[in-house]
Amino acid sequence: MTDLTASVPDDAVALSLAGQSPATWAMGSLFERLVTARHSGGRLDAAIVTQPPGLATPAHVHTREAEAWLVLDGSLMYQAGEQLADMAAGDFIYLPPGVPHAFRITGDQPARCFVLTLPGQLLDLYDQVGRPAQERTLPDGGIAAEEIARWLELAPAYGLQIVGPPIPEPGPA
Repeated sequence: MTDLTASVPDDAVALSLAGQSPATWAMGSLFERLVTARHSGGRLDAAIVTQPPGLATPAHVHTREAEAWLVLDGSLMYQAGEQLADMAAGDFIYLPPGVPHAFRITGDQPARCFVLTLPGQLLDLYDQVGRPAQERTLPDGGIAAEEIARWLELAPAYGLQIVGPPIPEPGPA
């Protein structure tokens, strides 16, 4: 990974116009990059991330970055440490580095979230794993096995550690 902290002047402005930022399909999701570490001097990454119903991450830890999520649409269950929260539009969570966490998209609609990582570069992982999005929709076909393998291969270089299974699917009501 490259040290980007000195590559951008302190007074540089990063502007992202709606629908014009780079977009990636990765891990069954759409990542619309608003600002990258390269454009923020390594200070932060920001993206709008859209994920399909049922998608769940394994429990994991970010050893370097803090992460923040604002739910724009849809719903998800988020586990941070021992805390479990059902989140919907308008809900926000901040995760300092080192806190084990996982989430599962709930309901029957995709979830759309504004995501920040501080410092930046973590979201570059999804650009490496995925492919440029042809349109601003969820990719077809779910998560390819080769994407999972590539994510697992690259994750340690980004300070990501898998520490447990995903949040289980909810049982029948």
